Amino acid sequence: MSRRRPLPTLEEARLILATKRTRPQHRPPPPAGRGLGRFVKELDAKYGQGAGALTARWREVVGEEIARRTEPVKLVRGRNGAPSSLEIRVAGPAAAIIQHKAHEILARVNLFLGAEAVQKLRIVQGPPLQRVEPPAPTRRRSMPLDAALEAQLRDGLAEAPDGKLKDALLALGRGVLKRHGQG
Repeated sequence: MSRRRPLPTLEEARLILATKRTRPQHRPPPPAGRGLGRFVKELDAKYGQGAGALTARWREVVGEEIARRTEPVKLVRGRNGAPSSLEIRVAGPAAAIIQHKAHEILARVNLFLGAEAVQKLRIVQGPPLQRVEPPAPTRRRSMPLDAALEAQLRDGLAEAPDGKLKDALLALGRGVLKRHGQG
């Protein structure tokens, strides 16, 4: 025959709870990146240009021709004396041209970030993700030819058969007359 253990009275339960401590629930530590991102931004602002500034001013740093085909992906700082590297994404077949200009690109990036900030260039083929094209230049509308010059041009081509050739000759004549200030 088993004897059941009697339940504590209300006063005994309060005494037990007051004297015993419970363990807090185990929680894993927060991700390191949560607090680290703010710290890195503060250091970047305090001690110099970082990868964010390089991305923002890429076109200015490397030039229009190279920037049209590339974009910086990430800047990897070397540890324990290892060289730092810059990874750039290059649009398809332009990789050979960019590889040929790697020394020039490194020189320009180091001029921007500081001496020997980047020692290696890593080229990854693929379309650039951020396509920021400069606005297309607007074409000015040119003034039409003087009516007398237009009539003279048409009279000169009166014997030519109608068609694409005559239209092209008229357009050429108008362009020449406008360029030489006769229109």
